[in-house]
Formats: sequence, C-alpha cells, structure tokens
Amino acid sequence: MFKGKTSTLGSKKIRVLLFDELPENEIPSVVTVHNILSRNGLVCPQKRLRRVKPIYPIFDPKECNEVWSADYKGKFLMGNKKYCHPLTIADSKSRFLFTAKAHYKENYKSVKTEFTRVFRKFGLPKQVHTDNGIPFGSVSAIQRFTTLSYWFIDLGILPVFSDPAHPEQNGRHERMHRDLKAACASPSAFDLRSQQRKLNYFVNEYNSIRPHEALDMKTPASAHQFSNKPFPEKIKPYVYPSHMKTMNVSKSGAMRWKAYYWVYMSSGLIGRQVAAEEIGNGVWKVFYRNVFLGYFNEKDIRDKQNITRLSTNLV
Repeated sequence: MFKGKTSTLGSKKIRVLLFDELPENEIPSVVTVHNILSRNGLVCPQKRLRRVKPIYPIFDPKECNEVWSADYKGKFLMGNKKYCHPLTIADSKSRFLFTAKAHYKENYKSVKTEFTRVFRKFGLPKQVHTDNGIPFGSVSAIQRFTTLSYWFIDLGILPVFSDPAHPEQNGRHERMHRDLKAACASPSAFDLRSQQRKLNYFVNEYNSIRPHEALDMKTPASAHQFSNKPFPEKIKPYVYPSHMKTMNVSKSGAMRWKAYYWVYMSSGLIGRQVAAEEIGNGVWKVFYRNVFLGYFNEKDIRDKQNITRLSTNLV
C-alpha cells in the first residue's frame, strides 16, 4: 500500500502511517515492521563507525630515534639586556643533545632552520615530542597541529604532544633544562654570540663527558646511534588512495566542499592538499598525507549553510 512512497522511511515512521490504513489492534510493533523490511531487502545496514586510535608520544623508547624531544628553555636575560631563548632538541632514548641553539625570539622560521640543520646531520626520527606552545603546537588547532607539525608530517615524522599543563610527560627534557640553566644562565653571557659559546660547551660536556645513571653511567654520545633515515632535500608529492576525494586548502585555511560549502581545516594547511574518506551516514574522515585530522558530517554543512569545523570526535 505504501510501495514506492516509503523507500526512505524507517520502521518507526512506516508504523505511524499504518494507523491511517489499519485498525489499531492490527498495527505491528516497530520491531516487526523492521523485520519485515529486512526480510524483503529494504533495510540498508549502517556501517559501524570506527574511532581512530589516538596517538601518544613513545614515553619509553626502546631504540634511538624512535622519539626526539624538543622545547624552548625558558628565556633568560643576557648582559646586553636582551633575552635569550635556547632551543633544545634531544633523543629520548640516548639523551643525546643534538643542539642548544640561542635565539632572540621563538618562531617557526628559527625552529625550522635549526631542525633542518640537525636533520641533515643526524637523520630523522619517527616522532618529535613537544609541548603545546607555539610554534610546536596549538591547543585550539585540530590535533594541535601547527605549520611546523605539517612540515614534520611532510618529512614522514609524526608530531606528538604532552597533555596541556603536564611538563612531567617530557621529564627527561625538563631535567636536562635544569642542568642547562645552571650551566649557562647563572650567570648568562653578554650577548647571543657569547651565549651560544656557553651553550655549545654545555652540549659537548652533556653528551661526551658527563655519565648518566639512566644509561648505566655511559655518556649520551657513546649510547646514541645515528638514524638510518636521511633528510630529504626535496619533499615528494603524496598520492592519496583513489577512493578518497582530494581538495586544496584555501587561503582562509578551509577546504571547499561540493562547490557551495566550506570546512575549516587550519591556517597551517594553507596551500596544501588534503583528502576525505567517506565512512557512512554522511560522515567523512579527513587526512593530511597519511595522518588523520578529524571528522565532519556533510549533513551539518547543509543545515548550517556556512563554514563548519573538523571534529576529532564522532559525536
């Protein structure tokens, strides 16, 4: 009696329509209506939405180069009344300190330049573990990723973060910072150049002279092994699987969806290509290269008729 009119209706709505056609005592239950539809092939099973497993730092690495830690040691005043911001990068297994680089400011350009130098000399790690401060991370950004994070991903490195307000999760690095402060900031040098000499002396002593209890009294230099993954001078384009929809991120940090709508990604993704994979019920998963960014529901976009944002949760 409803043939051709109810193909998009569920069992609950079809049961309501039956009240106009049948006596109340003949109306089947919702479950019975559903079973009848199912037996006749009129029910499309819903895909079970699988959550993406969150990624955490490797807190107890078994090998060198599984995870490196990086941070800016808190600024301190030099003799010329300017502040020094030392950038430090270390291997979490061997404690090997790759660099302690003196900067006047904490910014993306300075950090990328020093990481590039270190990567060229020592190779690449699997993860880089940092806190959530700019330029490393941003608690307001999707997955906390910044422009620096996406550069790491381009290199095949996974950026990972400590929980906000939990510096103890990067405890090895924090302990090294206490030693650095005692050796280089009390007292500090006159200017950045002379401060860098003090930092270089500390790095050499820390790596090659001072034994570490966690290394069975070995030095980091004797415990560290170089990465077998070299730094690529040119980043190769990433080819997404053919079943994904690929889109470029605009100057506003958003991707255009079906010509009329916008999904906001991140300012760090401007000019880059992302891809979306449908998982059912109007829900899509968005990736940058092979790294999951978040979900969006295209039904929400149609309802709002304006820009929407990615979510790291399905609900």
